[in-house]
Amino acid sequence: MRKPLLWGITAGAIGTIALDVVSYLDMVVRARPASSTPADVAGALADRAGVELAAGGDDSEPAGNRRTAIGALLGYGVGLGVGAAYGLLRSVLPAPRRPWVAATSLGLAAMATSDLPATALGVTDPRTWGAAGWVSDLLPHLAYGVATATVYETLAGRGG
Repeated sequence: MRKPLLWGITAGAIGTIALDVVSYLDMVVRARPASSTPADVAGALADRAGVELAAGGDDSEPAGNRRTAIGALLGYGVGLGVGAAYGLLRSVLPAPRRPWVAATSLGLAAMATSDLPATALGVTDPRTWGAAGWVSDLLPHLAYGVATATVYETLAGRGG
């Protein structure tokens, strides 16, 4: 069970890089700013936990910097965690007959793991996103899924 878990974490790390690359390419193409959602989630979690992120208060620059960093770290946690879960599942389930099913499932799992807490915390409302917002969220997560599934299956000796 140790190897599949490590392969899953490794695959999730590579998938997270793929997600970041696709997100940054989208920012270049559309000249859009970085999403504030991860930092907003970090801030909402800190508020709920009663944690002050900086002595200068929640509106201070140090608090904003911490929210940004914590938000990014939460994203890495999601990427590694979904990869680890995939590794554990793959240790007991057969390899998918259609690789796109695993890739799509991984992408949607990562997307849900990010979006559901943000929605529950009131940071975002997917009903208001519009087509561009959904594409901005879906494409990077699908890139995550493709990369994660491909790397995992390659490490497990089943990839191309």
